[in-house]
Amino acid sequence: MPSDEQRPMPDLDLTAAALPPVVVERIADRFKLLSDPTRLRLVNALHVEGELSVGDLVERVGTSYGAVSKQLSLLRAQGVVSRRRDGTRIYYQICDPSLSDLCTAVCEGIRRDWAGWGAALERELTSTKEE
Repeated sequence: MPSDEQRPMPDLDLTAAALPPVVVERIADRFKLLSDPTRLRLVNALHVEGELSVGDLVERVGTSYGAVSKQLSLLRAQGVVSRRRDGTRIYYQICDPSLSDLCTAVCEGIRRDWAGWGAALERELTSTKEE
């Protein structure tokens, strides 16, 4: 019997009903995978550039080759990125099309929060000046 990681996700309308436990676990695993700042920087660099070598990613993320390689391995194992070899170089790219939509939704939410925080700060600063 395949493990939950190997079993394909059922074709479900996930917006209409309570999520089955196996689906909740898979979603939680994806969020855990993306919760690491280094992995997010890697995903962002690949999102912006499209395809990058490991060396290019090391430069863009500003961490060691070993750390980048480890994080890319985790992202690849979960089907987020794919790789191709060209001679001695290995290039990575995002292969999960849902990732862009997810990142866009999260970033839009943060922009709204920042706008709200900015407005609240402006009100606070204005009321402090008036006192």
